[in-house]
Amino acid sequence: MTFADILVPTYTNLLGALSAWLTKAEAQRSDGATEALLVARLAPDMFPLATQVRFACVQAQEGLLRLYGQSFPPELKVLLDEGRNAAEQPGTLAQAQTCIRETLERVQALSAQGSAVAEGEPIAHELPQGLVFDFTAEQYVRDWALPQFYFHVMTAYAILRAQGVELGKADYVAHVLPLLRPGASS
Repeated sequence: MTFADILVPTYTNLLGALSAWLTKAEAQRSDGATEALLVARLAPDMFPLATQVRFACVQAQEGLLRLYGQSFPPELKVLLDEGRNAAEQPGTLAQAQTCIRETLERVQALSAQGSAVAEGEPIAHELPQGLVFDFTAEQYVRDWALPQFYFHVMTAYAILRAQGVELGKADYVAHVLPLLRPGASS
C-alpha cells in the first residue's frame, strides 16, 4: 500500500461528503439564506465556511503534490489566497461546489501519475510564517496531510451544523454505508 492509496480515497470520500453537505444546506435553506452560510464561523477568530471549503481543497491537492515531489501550480496559490480572503469575498455555493469538483479531478489526475516518494523520504514543509517542518513521507501523511485536511472538512461540518443544517453521522460516513453488513442494524 502506498501513501497515495491512503490519501486519494480519503480525499475523494470526504470531498464528496462535503459536496453533499453543501447540497443539503442549499435544499434546506431559502434563497439568499444559503449564501449567508458561507460567511458563518464557529468563533470570531476562525475562518468562515467559504475558507474551510477552499482550504480542504488546498490540503487535498497539496498533500499529493508534495508526495509526488511536484511544485504547486499557480491555481493552487490562487485558491489559497481566495480562502484567506473568503470572509470579504465568500463567493457562492455553486463556486464552492465547482472548487470541490475541480479538486477531485486534480486528485484523480495526480494519483494516475505513478509513484510517489518512498517511505522514509524527506519532505520539507514550509509555512508562510517561515516555519519549516522536516518530515519523513510517513510523518507527513500521518501528522500533517491527513490532520490538516480533516480539520478543515470537520470545521465545515461543524459550521453547517451550528447554522442549523440537518446533518448527522450518516452524512459524515456516507462512504462506508455500502459496506454495512445486511441485517446488522436494528
